[in-house]
Amino acid sequence: MTTARTRYDQLSTNRSQFLDTAVDCSELPLPYLITDDLYKRPVKKSLLTPWQSVGAKAVVNLAAKLTLALVPPQTSFFKLQIRDDKLGEEFPKEVRSEIDLSLSKMERMVMDYINASNDRVIIHQAIKHLIVGGNALIFMGKDGLKNYPLNRFVVNRDGNGNVLEIVTKELISRKVLGLDLLKPKEVNSVVSTAAGSGGVDDDVEVYTYVKLDEASGRWTWHQEVDDKIIPGTRSTAPKNANPWLTLRFNVVDGEDYGRGRVEEFLGDLRALEGLSKALVEGSAVAAKVIFLVSPSATTKPSTLAQAGNGAIIQGRPEDVGVVSTAGKNADFATAANMAQQLEQRINDAFLVLQIRQSERTTAQEVRMTQMELEQQLGGLFSLLTVEFLIPYLDRTLHMLKRTNQLPKYPKDLVRPQVVAGINALGRGQDQQSLTMFIQTIAQTLGPEALLKFINASEAIKRLAAAQGIEVLNLVKSEEEMAQEMQQQQAAATTQSMADQMGQLANAPLMDPSKNPQITPPPEDG
Repeated sequence: MTTARTRYDQLSTNRSQFLDTAVDCSELPLPYLITDDLYKRPVKKSLLTPWQSVGAKAVVNLAAKLTLALVPPQTSFFKLQIRDDKLGEEFPKEVRSEIDLSLSKMERMVMDYINASNDRVIIHQAIKHLIVGGNALIFMGKDGLKNYPLNRFVVNRDGNGNVLEIVTKELISRKVLGLDLLKPKEVNSVVSTAAGSGGVDDDVEVYTYVKLDEASGRWTWHQEVDDKIIPGTRSTAPKNANPWLTLRFNVVDGEDYGRGRVEEFLGDLRALEGLSKALVEGSAVAAKVIFLVSPSATTKPSTLAQAGNGAIIQGRPEDVGVVSTAGKNADFATAANMAQQLEQRINDAFLVLQIRQSERTTAQEVRMTQMELEQQLGGLFSLLTVEFLIPYLDRTLHMLKRTNQLPKYPKDLVRPQVVAGINALGRGQDQQSLTMFIQTIAQTLGPEALLKFINASEAIKRLAAAQGIEVLNLVKSEEEMAQEMQQQQAAATTQSMADQMGQLANAPLMDPSKNPQITPPPEDG
């Protein structure tokens, strides 16, 4: 049986070139983000401090936009949709609106769960790793999400890009693992937490081996320490609810790992870095004031240096001169102009200039951001939808149903649909299409046709479902409307009878002066 350590070392060979590239791409925008293999580098290693912040601003901006588009805070990125072919078979078509309202309520329950968690924080971190290094690994555990950088995991894919194996490597304290049975001398992979320390406080290398079991069609994983399986770490998950999400940015056919956005513009970043360093150092030199005193001058340099502001000393003005850097201004202007062009290209590539003007994030703004990302990044957003959003949604729904935090629904009747990307049909689009349909009928055929052919109650419920609004105690039910109709009819009948009695009382037949057969009432007294 192949151990996790052995498999990690085997797959690391294929990862090495991608990791080296990711480290190079991380040095200029965010040096701390991706480093060399955590377990092979020296304990103390100083990170490069960039001379410019354009790269960091570009990466953070693009990551924020992608996070906003993938998991928007004020709108749902998915919808639960009943299959149209099942209407009329399992459910009558008349209950379509009621089903949509129920599914919309379940969507809000899922979004409330996501909003209360730290998922967006981890997703934002993973997207930064995607932009810089092109790869990220997210584990969806019971305690929330966890992001693995490229220097902590390896992956094996088939020819179609489907993940077959994942191996992670971490340093975890023996006390946290509770491995009292493993003595320090028995663990060859022990790395001391501090120089000179030893014993039970040392960290150990923990490998997590994730593999797709073709026989059962399920994902299985376990953890190993010193080539031994840690008791109680075996676990499985359905194929369509895998908690290990392996993400890529740009996909090259035949490669197990992706390539980041920074790699495509690394030349511009390096050129800007060199020009920024030259401009900063040159400006510092130009700002330095140096006085020259002639060797044959009567003015003493020490006297000049010790003189304060407004002091009176003996000397000749022609003995003292100032070193001028005016001749370098043209060089500074050329370098500054080139640096400005490079910054403009980087900002355009990372969508820095498209600044949103609104204080609140609206559904329309989310859709515009999604379309902008899709158009500017050439299908990247669709790739993240397939490799991240769909598995993330499937796993979230699976966990909520297992913990009874979400009502169970039949999988063959209801299917989740991601409403992200330029070609997706979201609830915002549903509401817009329904509104335009009703307006077209009213404008084309007139209000009379609208009242004749459109079911007002059904239209109101579908609009509410499209906007994700709870209609309980807000929209009148069919029973309430029927009851009000009966009350109105009863009131109208009562009023009609009262009017008839009034008319009868004023009729000549009931007037004693005009009808002698009617005896007038007796007078008082």
